[in-house]
Amino acid sequence: MGSQRNGFKKESFILSVDVGTTSIRCHVYDKEAKIRGSCTSKVVALYPEVGHVEMDPEALWKSFITVVKGAVQDAGVQMRQIEALGISTQRGTFTTWDRKTGVPFHNFISWQDQRAADLVKSWNRSCTMKMLYFLTRQKRLLAASLIVFSTQHVTFRLVWALTHYKQVRQAVAEGNCCFGTIDTWLLFKLTKGVHATDYSNASSTGIFDSYQMCWSGFLCSLVSLPLSIFPKVENTSHDFGSTDPSIFGVPIPIMSCGDCIWMADQQAAMFGECCFDVGDVKITMGTGTFMDINTGSKPHTSVTGLYPLVGWKIGPEVVYLAEGNAADTGKAIKWAQELELFSDVRETSAMAYSVSDSDGVCFVPSFSGLQVAAPLNDPKACASLMGLKPSTTKSHLVRAILESVAFRNKQLFETMLRETHIPITKIRVDGGVSSNDFIMQLTADLFGRKVARPQHHEMSCLGAAFVAGLGVGFWRTREELKKLQSTGEVFLPKDAHKEGAGCQNREYIHTFQSWERALRRSMNWYSKP
Repeated sequence: MGSQRNGFKKESFILSVDVGTTSIRCHVYDKEAKIRGSCTSKVVALYPEVGHVEMDPEALWKSFITVVKGAVQDAGVQMRQIEALGISTQRGTFTTWDRKTGVPFHNFISWQDQRAADLVKSWNRSCTMKMLYFLTRQKRLLAASLIVFSTQHVTFRLVWALTHYKQVRQAVAEGNCCFGTIDTWLLFKLTKGVHATDYSNASSTGIFDSYQMCWSGFLCSLVSLPLSIFPKVENTSHDFGSTDPSIFGVPIPIMSCGDCIWMADQQAAMFGECCFDVGDVKITMGTGTFMDINTGSKPHTSVTGLYPLVGWKIGPEVVYLAEGNAADTGKAIKWAQELELFSDVRETSAMAYSVSDSDGVCFVPSFSGLQVAAPLNDPKACASLMGLKPSTTKSHLVRAILESVAFRNKQLFETMLRETHIPITKIRVDGGVSSNDFIMQLTADLFGRKVARPQHHEMSCLGAAFVAGLGVGFWRTREELKKLQSTGEVFLPKDAHKEGAGCQNREYIHTFQSWERALRRSMNWYSKP
């Protein structure tokens, strides 16, 4: 698609930014969805107290501007050639700020933060929602009564912030407080004052009613959250106004000639994987593991901790997902590297294959507690290595660590099958950890199904680009996107009589059972003295 400007035709591009947990990445995509220019900046996490994880909002804003300008420069193009801007952001990380000045009241409180663990635990034990469902029999109250909140949801970290920050309470009383996840904060800064979010981000907070498609006034009244602080919720491809011209040198219209799409990172990855059909499954293995299934036009009511999300709302179409997740996937591998179990991550597959098994060693990667699926939600679980012997080598340890990632995948997948009863159509895996062949092959073996790994690694970025590009006609149809989405490698299950038969790999049944035993022994480790 070319743009007619100054009497001659210029090539145009899609710009996409992914604000992740460890880095902010920006890519310039051409018509073939090839990356023409890139820029990356590190996200610095702050740890002011044990269990507290924060980020500096101003540092994040400066990094965002730097990567956008850097990617455009790297591509050798001009800002006016950018046809649309797509932004995907990590979910559950939030701050609050002054509505008039835009100055934050506190740092971003990260999705990894554990300060509300006790609040979450006491709420999950309470019978409030179950009693209300019993009295009313409303389906949406059934959904609320069955949701197992985790520390990754914004809900109770926001309750904590309102309890502990006096200036936030004061601003609420004066009607001058804005709440927002990273997307909302960036939009407020880019437009100098628009306070809004999209459905994919809102539905990830734990405060949104996916049945009524609005902020849950009911839940807010139960946990004393003021509705006045929440942003307006808009479609995934909405006209949000224009960027302030002082930011990029030229005003980028956020729609019309340049469309700005905001999307939660896992939902964006789902779109980037072209998981448009009911039964399509996407697994992202990055800092954490996020497994999502497309459930179609209705939210899924979970009984064991799968979370119902809005995937995207484009025009009248609403697509829902059910999600299970496990924290510390990438962190476990990084930790092993810092211990010098290996020097290069690419060595780990060969090390794992160099031994026939893990020599009875089990690794539980619970640096941030357990958020897998009920009954194994426990923010007070610890990371642990069990079954160590004098014969244990570095290779055994590495194999045990990689196995733990695939075992968590198996737990999540079995929960998903049991819960949704939706026939699986395809499984696509992305994220940095997916480049590990040992984990990919073992996941296929444990699932008893083929899993595909795309050539594109950064799916959140690509997904936001796809939605933005569709919005301005840069790409015309979803079928066109599927053709652009090339599969890098397919992993077929070993020892499976037929695909979909489940795990036929007998040697792993015993190892998996031992690992689950280790998992249970790691639970409820951290308790107050």
